[in-house]
Amino acid sequence: MVLLDGKELVVKIKTEIAREVAAMIDRGKKPPHMAAVLVGEDPASQTYVASKEKNSHDVGMTSSVYRYPDTMSEREMLEVVDFLNLDHEIDGFIVQLPLPKHIDEQKVIERIRPEKDIDGFHPVNLGRMMLGLPCLLPATPMGIMTLLDRYHVETAGKHCVVLGRSHIVGTPVSLLLSRKSSPGNCTVTLCHSFTRDIPKITREADILIVAIGKQHFVTADMVKKGAVVIDVGMHRIYDESKKSGFRLTGDVDFNNVSPKCSFITPVPGGVGPMTIVSLMQNTLKAAKRKSEIAI
Repeated sequence: MVLLDGKELVVKIKTEIAREVAAMIDRGKKPPHMAAVLVGEDPASQTYVASKEKNSHDVGMTSSVYRYPDTMSEREMLEVVDFLNLDHEIDGFIVQLPLPKHIDEQKVIERIRPEKDIDGFHPVNLGRMMLGLPCLLPATPMGIMTLLDRYHVETAGKHCVVLGRSHIVGTPVSLLLSRKSSPGNCTVTLCHSFTRDIPKITREADILIVAIGKQHFVTADMVKKGAVVIDVGMHRIYDESKKSGFRLTGDVDFNNVSPKCSFITPVPGGVGPMTIVSLMQNTLKAAKRKSEIAI
């Protein structure tokens, strides 16, 4: 069994990004600037945004965080997005989800300019992705594809089963793996809450991507021997033995499933770090594209 270690791979990718950022600065260009909008006091969101900020600084990028109370109105949120869209200093930005219930997330996503949409959620980016055109890919699916590529996991001709059909992970990654590309060329089955007999389907998977949001949903009897398993889930479990008071676990019962796998991602340290580094790669791409247009 090979561990698809996102934490280890990120170190290599950050070195590559830092080299490109340094080269931009040497050419007299400003470093890429990534921004994040954070609404409210959700601890998980705050931790996630702080990690993005730290990782950006590690590679020489500029990073800004715009913090607002969860009482801000939808109109105020859209005004913030408009401000960031027009700020030439900022190459790409994210609005950290989830937002308070009184703010329409889709309206906010559609307000972001596609060329600054480093989360890759805008309909223009999703549409270009579907057509195989240049775009900013959704960050988590992009991270999954990078893991498969860098660890040389064979995907061509394989049966890939994806659990979860969200526009953030499940649907985009199913499209990416079905494309005529490498990684890609999979036969993809997309499962969701209305799918019948999910265990029967998962046992047929050569590659199983789990983004269903249910702790330890995938058990050993649901996975065939030699399968590749990508766990996108993240759950906080109370654990008094930890200094933080909790530990993290995924949608897959790692301890019992991993012995059956050829490759598997850990939680934490698998897909999570890859999502953050994908945002950095998208920011670099956005900055380079803007620089080319300016020339």
